Amino acid sequence: MICAMVAAAFALTVAVFYPGYMTNDATFVYQYMKTWEFGDWQSPMMTVLWRLIDPIAPGSASMFLLTATLYWLSFAVLALTVARRAIWLGLVVPLLGLVPTAFVFLAMIWRDMLFAVVWLFAATISYAAAGQGARLRPLVAVLAISLVGVGVLLRPNAIVAAPFLAIYVLFPQRFSWRRVGVAFLPALTAGYVLIQIVYYGVLGAERQNPLHQIFVFDLGGITHFTGENQFPIEWNAVQTALLATRCYNPDRWDSYWTLEPCRFVMQRLDDKSDAIFGTPRLPAAWARAVVAHPLAYLEHRAAYLGNLLVRQTLTLELYHLDDPGYTPLTQNPRFRALLSLHDQLKPTMLFRLGLWFALAANICAFALRARKTPAGAFAVGVTSSAVVYVLTYAFVGVAGDFRYGYWCVLASLAAAVPALLARRAVMPA
Repeated sequence: MICAMVAAAFALTVAVFYPGYMTNDATFVYQYMKTWEFGDWQSPMMTVLWRLIDPIAPGSASMFLLTATLYWLSFAVLALTVARRAIWLGLVVPLLGLVPTAFVFLAMIWRDMLFAVVWLFAATISYAAAGQGARLRPLVAVLAISLVGVGVLLRPNAIVAAPFLAIYVLFPQRFSWRRVGVAFLPALTAGYVLIQIVYYGVLGAERQNPLHQIFVFDLGGITHFTGENQFPIEWNAVQTALLATRCYNPDRWDSYWTLEPCRFVMQRLDDKSDAIFGTPRLPAAWARAVVAHPLAYLEHRAAYLGNLLVRQTLTLELYHLDDPGYTPLTQNPRFRALLSLHDQLKPTMLFRLGLWFALAANICAFALRARKTPAGAFAVGVTSSAVVYVLTYAFVGVAGDFRYGYWCVLASLAAAVPALLARRAVMPA
């Protein structure tokens, strides 16, 4: 029954979302894939994966099928593992995969979706192998830890959350905070080295300075909250007034890059005659501003995090929805019907990242007493990594899109039933 349910859900996914929607970011990655060029603004790992699978179904279809397959395969493995302990709960698990907050994003070709399903698959196969023979567990552990590494290469800010998931997939029978503490710094170092070797050593990716967008956003935020220019540039009176008042938007840094009236910021910072973006001058200015105005920096970062967690943010990127030649998906009546449901639900708490962040934290706390059981270890491992992952955006986030918390959504859905099983196992008879 579980296999039939998952097969039907996968068929529904294909019927509604095929061949997927090519987002703006995905368009850049796909162009890199065709020319076999690499830059570190987008993930070179996604470029490589797309090159490998594209012959199966060229264009967005190949990445869509990979994401959807890993998504439903993860829910199938999780459901079958849960069913060993409670059949009726096993039947509930595939239904969780249809929760709109998780399901609708399968249409979007974004590395955030791919990253989340890769980590979900790593966690679920580890959970399934926890009760198997000693010969199988090491093989699964090697595969799972490799997938955790792939996730870091897809989303480098996941480097801080990776140790929590890595410890779980290596020791899926019980979750140990002590192990996480001991392994945290070595794992962090290993993740950093992995990125350097794969991005720049193996693939020769062009250094496009993605970290500098954070510096621009933070300098703009500190300027706004102090009323004093923090950029290493002398602006005219009109520009200085704009920076202190109208330019700042806690939702995204694009107001300094692509949006009027403050495009002058990046135009000047990236001026080829005297470039500051991509040079040591920008991080130096950032460091001076943070040291001189720590409260303004924290106020800016709190405003960003509050916007990300509490307010209505961008969910589906549908800039070409009314362009009939962009993708056949936009003409699919089933997709249009689901979009209507999405539009009705978007203003609700289901599409507030704060709800899923709170759910992940509470599921982690709920399963904490049972972390020495396989089900409890799974629940604590995935939700703790999800909570830490979302928190990384408090310091490195530059946009408030809901997709940045997609791993938190999947972790909460996947951990809910195992958390119930785990608590039932440790409750007194």
